Order: sequence, then C-alpha cells, then structure tokens
Amino acid sequence: MARYILFHKPYGVLSQFTPEHGARGLSDFHLPKSVYPAGRLDKDSEGLLLLTDDGPLIEKLLNPLSKKSKTYWVLVEREPSEESLQRMREGLKIEDYTTLPCEVKILLPQPTLPPREPAVRIRKTVKDVWIEVKIFEGKNRQIRKMTAAIGHPTLRLIRKKIDNLDLGDLLPGEWREISRSIINF
Repeated sequence: MARYILFHKPYGVLSQFTPEHGARGLSDFHLPKSVYPAGRLDKDSEGLLLLTDDGPLIEKLLNPLSKKSKTYWVLVEREPSEESLQRMREGLKIEDYTTLPCEVKILLPQPTLPPREPAVRIRKTVKDVWIEVKIFEGKNRQIRKMTAAIGHPTLRLIRKKIDNLDLGDLLPGEWREISRSIINF
C-alpha cells in the first residue's frame, strides 16, 4: 500500500535524505524509509514537500504537461507596484526561458509567521511585503528569479500548497501521513 506524507521542510534542509556539504537532509526527521520527495525545494526555501512511494503519482506531479499549481508565500524587499505584479502575471523572460503566466497578489492582511532560523534581515527603513505567487511550472529557483526580475528580491520563500494539498498548521520539521483519496492528481 502506497504512503503519502506532507512534510514542512525547514530552512537549511535539503530535499533529499542524504546530507551534503554540512546541510541537513530528510533523514533527520524520522520519515519512513520507503518514501521519496515528489519534487524539490531549495535548501533556502521552506514549506510543503510531498513524500511518497507512489512512482506514477510522482511522475504525474512532476510532468510539466500536468500543470499542477504550486502556491508560495514570498517575503520580498519593498512593496511591488501593481505594474510589477502584472509583469509577473504575464510571464517574465528569465535567462533562456519565459515563465508561464502566473497568479500573484499582495497578501492582505500580511501574515504573521514564526521567525526563521537564521532570521531574515530586517531594515527599519525598508518595508518588506508578503506576496502570494501561484505557478504552474517549477523551474530551478524560479520564484526567486521572478521577484528579482521585477526589482524585489526574495527574502523568505514558503511553499504553502501543491495543487489541493495545503501546508496547514504543520510546523517546520513536522509531518503527517495522508490518504491517497484527498490528493486530486
């Protein structure tokens, strides 16, 4: 019987079981040995990671043709203008590709989240803002490159959702097993 686990990947942890170059791996969190990450989050990103031993589901999720949505809360430097957000919505030229259209908005009210270790740098003269970005692809460091392209560097990035799966109230390092029946893909 296949297993499905929602895991809140903390900052500084690799999306793999084997630690590397001084960074922690998933093996530090007492996850079942049979599961594998269905996708990745960078070491410096936090949030929802689905782990499973269901190979066909992993393939379906990772296939670009499936266009499964991924929703992120992103703390950016300075408040972006509506024009900057519209550029993101329409797709941005980044390196050698143009991103697909996405959904993006400023989160109102701004969320209050537990601090990250190490803490995000805060400057008293600059107002940092949380935005929500929903993408339908997943290129390497795509969200960070998108916010940089509009002049608002990412300070903190948390994946909140993968399609209908939600991080919910899981704290960093926590995980819970779910039923296949609640997964829409």
